Amino acid sequence: MTLYLRDDFAAAWSGSDPFERVERLEGEVFRELEARRTLRFELGGRSFFAKIHRGIGWWEIVENLLRGRLPVLGAENEWRAIERLKALGVDTMTAVAYGKRGLNPARQHSFIVTEDLVNTISLEDFCRDWPQQPPTVALKRALIERVAWISRQLHQNGVNHRDYYICHFLLDISAGVEALTAQTIKLSLIDLHRAQIRRKTPQRWIEKDLSGLYFSAMEIGLTRRDYLRFIRTYRQTSLRQALAEQGPLWRRLQRKADKLMARLKRKGDKIR
Repeated sequence: MTLYLRDDFAAAWSGSDPFERVERLEGEVFRELEARRTLRFELGGRSFFAKIHRGIGWWEIVENLLRGRLPVLGAENEWRAIERLKALGVDTMTAVAYGKRGLNPARQHSFIVTEDLVNTISLEDFCRDWPQQPPTVALKRALIERVAWISRQLHQNGVNHRDYYICHFLLDISAGVEALTAQTIKLSLIDLHRAQIRRKTPQRWIEKDLSGLYFSAMEIGLTRRDYLRFIRTYRQTSLRQALAEQGPLWRRLQRKADKLMARLKRKGDKIR
């Protein structure tokens, strides 16, 4: 068994089984499945998120392996990803409780509790009206460069997200949207339960992240110059060199994103 409780949770759950306490939590439920539950709750006047995993079963494990994917067995994945991002200087959630027990991977019981990132807004929502109400040039540049820097930090250090969309970047607006400047922006990357950590990120997973990111930003009014700014910051080189060395990659990512958007339009859905 593995268990971590921050002091406030150790005190609040003292004398009880943390696995039982987390199962009895009540609050706003965001996802309720047989094998997973996600909810927001309060403790000591503060807001937290809990993700509870109850084992995915052998069938899902085998199915993922047959498709060449490592299955997500429980909360350990997100716990490790949070620690990795913090080590890389990437803002993310703060874990306050984590537990895992059970040797059978198909029936493993685990949970993770994180602080609620209050006073934030997703980039998807923040940028939604940009086509009609553009931000200042300086703020847009700063956000693009920050997302590019985060992307580079992940991919250059063996991490890929697997659900890499702008809705999973939370922008701190605690001082008010009007007070946002290029110098004060803080972006936190969330929803890390499917993230993968290796010594080196495989190229196909880098492309999956980048094409997903591009796809999710296609309707917020970005210009060709904005995309080129992202490429230059992501590559940390001159734009001429970046395009000369990886021109086919960026064109391939654009085609993938265009196909995703076309398929979405046919189905009448929206970018999540």
